[in-house]
Amino acid sequence: MTTPTLPAMPLVSVLVPAYNHEAFVQHCLDSILADPYPAKEIVIIDDGSTDGTAARIEAWLALHRDHIPVEYVRCENKGIAATLNELAARAHGEFLRIGASDDLLLPGGCEALVRYLMAHPGKGAAIGDCVVVDREGTKILDSGMSDLHGADKRLYRSDEGIRRAVISHWAIGGPVTMLRKGALETVARWTEGLRIDDWDLFLRLAARDAIGFIDVKVCAYRLHGANFSKTRHTATRIVNLTEAREVALRRVCMFAEPDRTRLRAEACRIGAKIAFLQGRIWPVAVHMAAYLSLLAMSRLRVGHGRHRIGAA
Repeated sequence: MTTPTLPAMPLVSVLVPAYNHEAFVQHCLDSILADPYPAKEIVIIDDGSTDGTAARIEAWLALHRDHIPVEYVRCENKGIAATLNELAARAHGEFLRIGASDDLLLPGGCEALVRYLMAHPGKGAAIGDCVVVDREGTKILDSGMSDLHGADKRLYRSDEGIRRAVISHWAIGGPVTMLRKGALETVARWTEGLRIDDWDLFLRLAARDAIGFIDVKVCAYRLHGANFSKTRHTATRIVNLTEAREVALRRVCMFAEPDRTRLRAEACRIGAKIAFLQGRIWPVAVHMAAYLSLLAMSRLRVGHGRHRIGAA
């Protein structure tokens, strides 16, 4: 039995920010080309790579430019958020698939995400799961959400659960996201200058109940030295956590209760992590006490509506 085709095949723009991934970028582009979804284009920006990434992209284009529409730009390094904003501005598709130049799309992922968004016009974004592979592309984990991040995927079956997950245990890694292009106009795109631009974007989407989930493996997330060791570098972790805390406090006003209090609690928990990494034991205790108090308070509060009640 053949799978029924979509009544219309909306254009999907696969956005690929590329930076110093000469070993992986051609495999990434191969995976986009291999996905059987027919109405797609690639928009790729080399964000000032200092290795051979640009040469690898150009070699791939020389072989495959006639097989798929591609827009390719090289520029000086601007950072991931600015690059994603430019990629989105250059895209022609109704739907934007967020790629990563060291990861792989899995066949069927684009169609599964498109089907969800077409069936749920109120959602601005759809996310799926991923498998996890090593540097050579060998699968090491069956689920990025469950096996890598320890998430309970049942939480993602409701808007309330997704809000809780985004605030407290965001388990999304790799190119698992498809956005409705119009949704970016609602949430003002990616905030430039942030390292954790993805959490900031998803907080804004979650505050509007604009995220949906499909339990489908839509990509392969690659663990390798560059994206694995950073999480163990103390100075980098402190910088990232400090930014995360600032983002949490900035977005508190967008949520109704009890999520507003839950996000304030998360900011305290992040503060405890920062203090611990800095070796300041007393502030750890203060932040954790505030975290537990706010968490208990959030459980007592009854939400009055699930929509944004403040401005970003």
